[in-house]
Amino acid sequence: MGIFGAWALRHDQTPVSEVRTPIPEPGPPPSSKAQPKLLEVRQVHSKARGRDVQLITYRPDGLAEGGTLPVCLAFHGRGAGASMFTDLGVGGQLSAAAAYAVVAVDGGDSYWVKTSAKDDPVAMLTDELPGWLAELDVATAPFAVLGVSMGAYGALDYVRAHRDSIKAAAVISPALFTSWNDARARDVFPTRALWEETEPLRHIPELGKVPLGVWCGTKDPLLPSANRLIDTARPVLARTAVGGHDANYWTSVLPEAMYFVGSHI
Repeated sequence: MGIFGAWALRHDQTPVSEVRTPIPEPGPPPSSKAQPKLLEVRQVHSKARGRDVQLITYRPDGLAEGGTLPVCLAFHGRGAGASMFTDLGVGGQLSAAAAYAVVAVDGGDSYWVKTSAKDDPVAMLTDELPGWLAELDVATAPFAVLGVSMGAYGALDYVRAHRDSIKAAAVISPALFTSWNDARARDVFPTRALWEETEPLRHIPELGKVPLGVWCGTKDPLLPSANRLIDTARPVLARTAVGGHDANYWTSVLPEAMYFVGSHI
């Protein structure tokens, strides 16, 4: 027999392997629940504001299904609405590494203050927003706030009212007022008393120990009020750099502001 004949198989033989391919265990049936959208826009009716408002939710990509996302409540500027944050690219700044959702809602142009019995954005946030958040399947109590321009006024007032649950506040180009003359020029506050009651600069101690980040451009006409906030509130992070009171500046600092928020989950 040749050297190869000793081990050669006959044509009618089949080699037997000791290796076995494991049979996979049957897995759970695929979920029938629709995956949440990364950008979700809804129209909801606000009784407090007496109108329909836009509610926008931005979720991070790359998250495993399950769990309830923490929420950062975003306050838009004057002359804008919730969609302001879409234009600024908020959704693109979210990631699974700092997993939280951003929720924005139309608040009007009254500096997030009740200036009319028919339009109360404060009651909307306090009484109606938690139910809307529950429907969105995210946390019903925001852990942080983000405010741009006029939105900083509303964000800081929100911190005053919820300082026991808010873990971080980020304000960009804060539209605050160091005097009644400046505030009155905005033609928003019907009385000096209402401005004094709501002006964040007059109630800094009520912010408590909530970590605060402040950003403002050095060419922003509202820089003096931002500096007053920095000097009195002593924020964890304060940045003043070249920029104006505009979208170009806001988009340039937004990544750092959102990282700051995410670091306090």
